[in-house]
Amino acid sequence: MFAIVKIAGQQFKVEEGQELFVHQLEAEEGDSLKLEDVLLVDNGGKVSVGTPVLNANVNATVLEHVKGDKVIVFKKKRRQGYRRKSGHRQRFTKIKIDNIAV
Repeated sequence: MFAIVKIAGQQFKVEEGQELFVHQLEAEEGDSLKLEDVLLVDNGGKVSVGTPVLNANVNATVLEHVKGDKVIVFKKKRRQGYRRKSGHRQRFTKIKIDNIAV
């Protein structure tokens, strides 16, 4: 059984017991989340597609908040003496899918 869920503006294919990283959510570690934007559910070959969402829920638990790998941003204009170097680390939330309720 799997579902396609919209989390923080992105779509994810989730299954029970799966752990995944999503953009940082406003939740504390250990909190349980109820994701209501379920777009599709496949229950053993029986597929239900929402128009646009289904009347189903996906329950998840927040495991931790982490930072991603550093991305270097380097700008340069040749022969102008212009160089700028900066970095960015995206913040993620690691969640675990507990169950999918249809």
